[in-house]
Amino acid sequence: MLGFSLRSLWNRRFVAGLTVLAISLSVALILGVERLRDGARDSFANSASGIDLIVAPRGNSVQILMATVFGVGGTGTGMTWDSFEWLEDRPEVAWAVPIQMGDNHRGYPVIGTDASYFEHFRHSGGQPLSLAAGTFLSGDGADAAVVGAEVAARFDYAPGAVIVNAHGSGEVSFDLHDDAPFTISGVLAPTGTAVDRMVFVTLEGFDALHAEEDAPAADPLDPAAMPTDDHDDHDDHGGHDGHDDHEDHGEHEGTEAKHSHEPDRINAVYVGLIDRTNVLGLQRAINERPSDALSAVLPAVALTELWGITGTAERAMRLMAWAVALAGMIGMVVMLSATLDTRRREFAILRSVGATPTRIFALIVAEAAILTAAGLILGLVLLTVATFVTDPILSARFGLRLGLNVFGAREMATLFVIFCAGLLASLIPAVRVYRMTLADGLSVRL
Repeated sequence: MLGFSLRSLWNRRFVAGLTVLAISLSVALILGVERLRDGARDSFANSASGIDLIVAPRGNSVQILMATVFGVGGTGTGMTWDSFEWLEDRPEVAWAVPIQMGDNHRGYPVIGTDASYFEHFRHSGGQPLSLAAGTFLSGDGADAAVVGAEVAARFDYAPGAVIVNAHGSGEVSFDLHDDAPFTISGVLAPTGTAVDRMVFVTLEGFDALHAEEDAPAADPLDPAAMPTDDHDDHDDHGGHDGHDDHEDHGEHEGTEAKHSHEPDRINAVYVGLIDRTNVLGLQRAINERPSDALSAVLPAVALTELWGITGTAERAMRLMAWAVALAGMIGMVVMLSATLDTRRREFAILRSVGATPTRIFALIVAEAAILTAAGLILGLVLLTVATFVTDPILSARFGLRLGLNVFGAREMATLFVIFCAGLLASLIPAVRVYRMTLADGLSVRL
């Protein structure tokens, strides 16, 4: 039966091939939509798995999440360092990591931070960041940089390479900082998150670039810019080394021990709590802080809001995918039905050699099963090829990784449903053939 069905389909290979192609496209589309959805959700959740709160200038929670965790967009004008110190000293806070943004390296976001980022950041359910080569950022050397695995792989970077950053986010670069290069000190191991497509520099190095940009030119006619004699220099130096300097040192000694550089403004803060039950109280205190208009975002809540926004698009894509699958099934029914009249002599000959109407019925169902199975297999091949091609693009642009994963139980269940749908669709032409062979016998109507 199987061999006869294959030979019969081979005689109608052009129309059968179009039917298989339609089914395979629907399979690739259905599974691709689900894989893209799951990959996006897993990647987003993994990237923010170790952060209890994200504090940034007042704004939309989804926008803050996208900007700070995934490097997409921005957070506004920034928050003061005083607010960071106030937050860091709160009794509920176990650690706080400062974040600066606004630069890019060849389209990849540049993050200004310090060594605490690599100490406290977690991904994929609590895994720490690790190095593939080199060392993390440290207090030594303001021109050090650490690059993610995707950046290093794309540009073939290794520790010791010199890179230049540009002002602006994404691929839009307003000003190339070629007068202040950075030297790569380390390359991160792959994480499968947005960290892979980021470049990390020190707060001091990040701040120095923009300080040089914003520094006003000295006015040669300004008396304050005129040189003074050695005696005045000596007096000023002596006064500076005296009581005032001692007081200033004493006032900032505690914070100097924590941070080697204190920028005027930062864009956001990652916060980890001692006890997560205090998160709502701290969030309320941050939102009500009078000196700075701040927002405290819970990553899990922001992700839920994001999925709510994208839910309509997901449902539309699913509906479209299943509509394509339905079209493929209808095409198969049309193909099998359209050839019945031309195959009546074939069925009559089969009856003459002893084939029963039930066996001819089974022949049509077998042909449909072969077409559907071929469509499923080709669909899986198309999906694998599409994943292989698009995974680097999605990773580079959005930090999403689909991966060539083994098909899971849900995907196998989807394939089973499509196969069963193909068999059910074949019943329409099969029942017609059954009735036809009962009526025709050996006679042929022309």
